[in-house]
Amino acid sequence: MSKQSVARNYLEKIRNIGIIAHIDAGKTTLTERILYYTERIHRLGEVHEGTATMDFMPEEQERGITISSACTTCQWNGATINIIDTPGHVDFTIEVERSLRVLDGAVGGFCAVGGVEPQSETVWRQSEKFQVPKLAFINKLDRPGADFEAVLEAMQERLGASPMAMQIPVGQGEDLAAIIDLVGMEKLVFDQETQGREYDRVPLSEEEMALAEPWRERLLETLAEEDESLMERYLEGEEITPQEIRQAVRQIVLAMRQVPVYCGSALKNIGVQPLLDAVAAFLPAPGDVRPAKAFPSASEADEPQEALELEPSRTRPLAALVFKVSMETGRKMVFLRLYAGTLEAGSTVYNVTQGKDERIARLFRLHADHKESIDQ
Repeated sequence: MSKQSVARNYLEKIRNIGIIAHIDAGKTTLTERILYYTERIHRLGEVHEGTATMDFMPEEQERGITISSACTTCQWNGATINIIDTPGHVDFTIEVERSLRVLDGAVGGFCAVGGVEPQSETVWRQSEKFQVPKLAFINKLDRPGADFEAVLEAMQERLGASPMAMQIPVGQGEDLAAIIDLVGMEKLVFDQETQGREYDRVPLSEEEMALAEPWRERLLETLAEEDESLMERYLEGEEITPQEIRQAVRQIVLAMRQVPVYCGSALKNIGVQPLLDAVAAFLPAPGDVRPAKAFPSASEADEPQEALELEPSRTRPLAALVFKVSMETGRKMVFLRLYAGTLEAGSTVYNVTQGKDERIARLFRLHADHKESIDQ
């Protein structure tokens, strides 16, 4: 296999995503479960106990809220998932916007009780501005007052989104027992003794089948309306396989025409792994989105310039965007998204904004506040 093929295969397996939501929708708890099930961490921390991995600042641990966006990387189903856990409080909106600027996809979190809250609208519209394809996760279905259908309606009315339910809950509030997968028409039962790490796919009972069939019919109708190749077969009553459904969903997500909706309770360890499956299957790789555009100079005195399209290739000239700068022990730490080329420790790069060369002292891959040193 050629080097170009290897590089292309590697790029196809990358997912650069963010978790975006209103404060207290459970973003950090969801991220904690993702890290646990992908074996990035081996013990679950909790936001309310101040032990969540991604809330590492003392102020975050004390208040139980995310103040600063934090980055991590994990592996799932052969995909490398780079995650930014963003703040949900309105005071830190600019931190979310900077993060959204460098994402290829996002998971929008919604509280099953609170529904679409004010900051949910803000971050959702920011993601639309940057044309970020999204999945949605309706969280906290174990809480009293949870209403799955009401959140779907609110997404339509308040966000102008087109939610497409891929799952439905079996029971809500204290009665939440499992999740029904509308693609495979199976019930997913999560084992609480293993903190949800293990779960079973169980055939539906007659009662559960009666509950799920109208939802599956709605899903197939939506796909048929969006995909001409499925329309004729759907109208003729032919069976559409789970694999065909997934292929159609991916194309619709990449085109930003629908938002697949998943559900569960991160705190109760229900529904997280199927969401991870969806991230790997449906959200875009760097090569699936429109190439980012860059300008070779930021000087106002320069003549009008034509934007360069950045092809995601390691053989292209280096192009990266800084989305956050912080000071650590008196040294500047720069968070960046690499769009093209290769960056090496010890190399010198041109800072377009400042109009000067800068030396890259060291390179790290981040896991919250832990840094793994890398050469390139």
